[in-house]
This record gives sequence, structure tokens and C-alpha cells, in this order.
Amino acid sequence: MNKLVSISDCSKEDILNIVNLAEQFEKHPNPHLLDGKLVATLFFEPSTRTRLSFETAVQRLGGRVIGFSDAATSSSSKGETLHDTIKMVSNYVDLIVMRHPVEGAARYASEITNVPVINAGDGSNQHPTQTMLDLYSIKKTQGTLENLTISMVGDLKYGRTVHSLLMAMRYFNPTYHFVAPQELRLPAQYPEYMRANNIKFDELEDMNPVLPVSDILYMTRVQQERFTDLVEYEKVKNTYTLRSSMLESTKDNLRILHPLPRINEIAADVDDNPKAYYFEQARNGVFARQAVICSILGMC
Repeated sequence: MNKLVSISDCSKEDILNIVNLAEQFEKHPNPHLLDGKLVATLFFEPSTRTRLSFETAVQRLGGRVIGFSDAATSSSSKGETLHDTIKMVSNYVDLIVMRHPVEGAARYASEITNVPVINAGDGSNQHPTQTMLDLYSIKKTQGTLENLTISMVGDLKYGRTVHSLLMAMRYFNPTYHFVAPQELRLPAQYPEYMRANNIKFDELEDMNPVLPVSDILYMTRVQQERFTDLVEYEKVKNTYTLRSSMLESTKDNLRILHPLPRINEIAADVDDNPKAYYFEQARNGVFARQAVICSILGMC
């Protein structure tokens, strides 16, 4: 790989390579492979885990980071175009990591620079490095990526982590259960994608039937920032709440993932349940992003 803009850019071999490299970085997290390298983190949209895990990954690899975590502190607040920002930053760094609220922004950036670009989230479109850490988390907890039953619950319309993961798993024969209210169902292109790739799936509004059959339960936040109508947000924001008592009849190997931040879709009493894995999942982000960075820069 020479960039990571969409998970559709990745072959099965690419995915397995990243997962295997992440395992090696977890064992040896400070190899200083990026000595002398400079990485720009351009976050035009708020982030905690993604930005900090990228910056941790770079520094553990011996590289250095420049950039911004608030577009208001950049020249975009003065009207500078994304084109000019990318062209300017490309003069200074070896790699650009970018989050942007506009779908397709990372693809556009990758087309106007010779510096490799990693998409750290573009609107409700894609979040491919989150998918890599999700895949690593699934492999760690299940021992395989093959033939798993994965249930995704909550905001499936705007949930870019959902969109990326369902595409990445096409190589591994998953069975999907998608649970969402009508207002937050998957956009039409994703069921079409799964049918074209012979991925087994169904769509429901009730979470309870999927709990006993799932290997992975992937909870998501209803994202207020994606709604233009706050009345619509208020109507759906509390549709699902997972509680520890609901896990009693689930499979022993079930693990609960969440891209975070959570609001109220996972109750606090789930945190102490051994099937909760979302905080470990966040930790895995450092190792997966080390793997992505090194792979793109040809260091691994």
C-alpha cells in the first residue's frame, strides 16, 4: 500500500499483513523505524482516540508529529482551501494523516499530493484505520477472522466505522445482523455491496434476537453532529442501551466492541463484564496504526 483512503483499496493480503504487523508491534512497540520521519496530523474535525493513537504510534516508532487538532487554529479559518492546505503541508512531511467532515476529502487530498495520505475519517463515509484495529481486535478475541457472526447496532446510516468494517470482512465469509431504527438503517449502497459480494446479512430493529447468536457485538453511538434536524436526533438517540443483564444468554466467546466515544448505548455496568472489549480495542489502535504507517512508508 502507498496510501490508505478507503478500505476498498486493500486486498485480503494487505489486511492480513496489517493484522500480523499489529501483533508484532504489540509485542515490540518501540522499534524506532521512523527516525528522521515527520508526519502531519490534520484534524479538521474533533477527535480524541484517533488523533492521540496516531501521534502515539508515530512517536513510539521514533518519528515526529506536526499538525493541528482544531481547524479554527489553521489557515482554513481564513478561507484557505483544502487544496492549498494539502499542497503546503506536503512540502514539510513524509506522511499526511487527515480527518475531514466532507466525504471524499481524503481521496481528493491523495490525488493532489505525492505524499502518502491516510484517511482518519471523512464525514460518514470511511474510517479505514479504525477498521484495521477492529480487525485486529476481532482476530485477537476470536482467534480467526473467518466465518464469524457479527451484529452491528445503532447508527448504521452515518457510522463510517460500520461502513468500512462490513467492506473489509468481505474476504472472510461473515454473517451480519444489522440492527437500527428505520431512520438509521444502512444506506442503500451497502446492502447492494453485500449482495454483490455474497455476504450473508439481515436487517432488524430489535437487538435482543441477535445477542445469543453473535460472536462480535459492535455497538455504535447515534451521532448528533451528523443530524441537521435535532428533532430527528432526539427521536432515535436512546433507541438501544446494552446492559450487563442482557449478556447472560450470550456465547462465551462474545466480545463487545465500540469505536467510542459512547454516550448511553452501553451502560456502565457492562464495563466490568468479561465480554466487554471496547477499551482494549482502543488500545489496539496504536499497534494497528503503527502497522499501517510502516506499511505505507515501506518500513515493514
